[in-house]
Amino acid sequence: MKLVTFNEGRVGRIDGDTVVEFDCQTMREYFERGQNVSETGITFPLSEVKLRAPITPKKFFHTAGNFREHHEDLERVNWSHPVNKGIVFFQNVDAIIGPEDPIVYPEQLTKELDYELEMAIVIGKPGKFFSSDQALEHIAGYLIFNDVTARDIQRNEMKSGVFSFSKAIDTFCPIGPYIVTADEIDDPHNLEMELRVNGQVRQKSNTSHMSVSIPQLVAYHSPQIYSAGDLLTTGTIAGVAASRDNPFDFYLKPGDIVEAEIEKLGILRNPVISWLDAYGTEPPAADSWI
Repeated sequence: MKLVTFNEGRVGRIDGDTVVEFDCQTMREYFERGQNVSETGITFPLSEVKLRAPITPKKFFHTAGNFREHHEDLERVNWSHPVNKGIVFFQNVDAIIGPEDPIVYPEQLTKELDYELEMAIVIGKPGKFFSSDQALEHIAGYLIFNDVTARDIQRNEMKSGVFSFSKAIDTFCPIGPYIVTADEIDDPHNLEMELRVNGQVRQKSNTSHMSVSIPQLVAYHSPQIYSAGDLLTTGTIAGVAASRDNPFDFYLKPGDIVEAEIEKLGILRNPVISWLDAYGTEPPAADSWI
């Protein structure tokens, strides 16, 4: 199934050109109830609904360094740092936006706004301290994640080896366009991945290039305790703007359209807009004690 949150927070599934409504308040509730949720009998034309971020998780785990190609790409331009595949950090769930929602460029904070195409795993069953052999029973589905990153902020964060602020600013967490349930993905380790900016391909790879498998990732992070509906990312692929010889020609800017696509998971599309266009005012001065 393709699971969606739509309009003012309704939950349902896509059935051809129709959205079938579920009798639950949120997508997290859908998973908390073991996906045992009835339908209301109400349907909506898909063309007439507004798709939202499909889920707001309780916890959002990031994985770094799982695609070796990304690290090597950054090393080539002397940008990266030592990466351990076990690195994990948390996303700010309040920064989540959905398909077609704008990424607001906070020009007072960054001049190096980058993209990172990733796949996210949806945890359907709570658990902790389980093995990779047990991990599949905890995986409910997959979706697309664009890990928007302020590289100039991240460069300072990297001095301590911690990523947080650079990836957690408001609107920096596009996810969607829907959750594809695990039963529809025969092999999540063999899906084509492509990110485009204004139609130009910037990132292209395949989930087969992951160093650590999805069950291993899910099991590794399980001591941190999963709740139903949590998200866990797989890391990004080569081709980010920061890895280019001329990165400022590739960093995102207002007016850009970003399309993040993963085979069988759809296309997550987001425009980049200025602070002025978003809020009607000039950006406030950025405060800093650094």
